[in-house]
Amino acid sequence: MSPTTTSLLLSSLAMGTIITASSHHWMMAWIGLEMNTLAIIPIISKQHHPRATEAATKYFLTQAAASAMLLFSSTMNAWQTGTWDITQLTNPMATILLTMALATKLGLAPMHFWLPEVLQGSTMKTALIITTWQKLAPMALIYLTANNLSTPTLLTMAILSTLLGGWGGLNQTQTRKIMAYSSIAHLGWMAAITPMLTNILTLNLIIYLIMTTAMFYMLILSKTKTIQDTTTIWTSSPTLTIMMMLTLLSLGGLPPLTGFMPKWLILEELVMQNLTTMATMLALSALLSLFFYLRLTYTTTMTLAPTTTTTHHKWRFKPTSTTTLLTTTLPLTLMMLPMTPMTLL
Repeated sequence: MSPTTTSLLLSSLAMGTIITASSHHWMMAWIGLEMNTLAIIPIISKQHHPRATEAATKYFLTQAAASAMLLFSSTMNAWQTGTWDITQLTNPMATILLTMALATKLGLAPMHFWLPEVLQGSTMKTALIITTWQKLAPMALIYLTANNLSTPTLLTMAILSTLLGGWGGLNQTQTRKIMAYSSIAHLGWMAAITPMLTNILTLNLIIYLIMTTAMFYMLILSKTKTIQDTTTIWTSSPTLTIMMMLTLLSLGGLPPLTGFMPKWLILEELVMQNLTTMATMLALSALLSLFFYLRLTYTTTMTLAPTTTTTHHKWRFKPTSTTTLLTTTLPLTLMMLPMTPMTLL
């Protein structure tokens, strides 16, 4: 893909998200989401491979259906109330439809089916964009309409997402699919706190973006596509191996790493709202996710390759990307927990 085409697509991607996040009219929000979807399709399918074409088709059909549902819910609300203002969503049926549409956009269970398949058919860099930047526009709409969304629907999808995100990742050997199920589980935690406190939702989203970016960047640098590939990372960079282990534990939510902060705050708020059963289910579902993070940690830092061939030749493949982004995201991924009191001010 030429630099001109790449810059055009990436700027359209950015513009679509900005339009959606800054709009007050449902039609403008829908236009921003459509720009976002149409800009990412060529980026997914640029490999000229059947898997990439399949991934682009699945992504397009799912996102188009979600956009149509969003437009239908806003039209239904406008028909009854006479306003297209995003914050004036009062029709009960429209709120449920909007919740389902935004959940489909994000990949919340039970509308999560497209995310692992699309990530597996994409390159690592495209998968990074889908799991980070593409979550911003729907999350902005969730933030704006948090008071009007269907709370039972959100909480049900939150529990389903955390459970399916944990169970789905247990059986995977591909790192992109593992990161997809990790994304579904994290989004479940965000959905759980949305009806109560949007400031913790924002904090959780920021920490999720930082951790996912750091993890994907390390997978890109080490050219790791499967769990088997993680066994030979130490031959090319022992430092990267240690950092990957800590990032995986942070994604799992273990103290004293950053990933523990949002889980701690969300569980505390759920208990304060007398949702003790839900808090217990979320905490138990986090153990499922932690299992496959620990399995990746184990293969990365505690195993050796079965043959010496990889050890002899892996060092020849030098990293092709710069590590500027990694040096900025890694400290935030690992060491933000002591700043918890400051973030709540």
